Amino acid sequence: MEFEPHPDIEPLAFLLGRWEGAGVGDYPTIKEFRFGQEISFSHIGKPFLIYSSRSWLIEDDGSLGRPLGTETGYWRPQPGNQVEVTLAHPTGIVEIYVGNVAFNRVELLTDVVARTTTAKEVTGGKRLYGLMPEKDGKRDLGWVYEMAAMGQPLQSHLSAQLKKVA
Repeated sequence: MEFEPHPDIEPLAFLLGRWEGAGVGDYPTIKEFRFGQEISFSHIGKPFLIYSSRSWLIEDDGSLGRPLGTETGYWRPQPGNQVEVTLAHPTGIVEIYVGNVAFNRVELLTDVVARTTTAKEVTGGKRLYGLMPEKDGKRDLGWVYEMAAMGQPLQSHLSAQLKKVA
């Protein structure tokens, strides 16, 4: 069933669709790695986007390796070009981000990070999602994730460039 987009999601409409690509990850507590990723933004006619992401390791020979992170959540536009994002991870972490939307770009900062007793320590995050300059008539989605975890201050952790596939 196809629904008309709710008017409130208009500032985030540039995100709608399925995006695939590759990125790099690094952090003081782990070795640098490359990963593949698929992100989906969809809607059901209500004033929010449904978000899901999954990633997998890219081996040194370029082949796909083991699954890595996955997360799901909701992006809720608010008045004044603000946005609230809730994300849940199967590792026992739940994050609430707040931020703003402007010019096909979303900047988010954690408001709350909650975790189960068995989850790794994550204390904060910052994310940036945005359309990159047009190339061959298309615009890729770039994103960057900074993380504060395992006693480390907020710093670069992941970045990727994704192409719209659907």
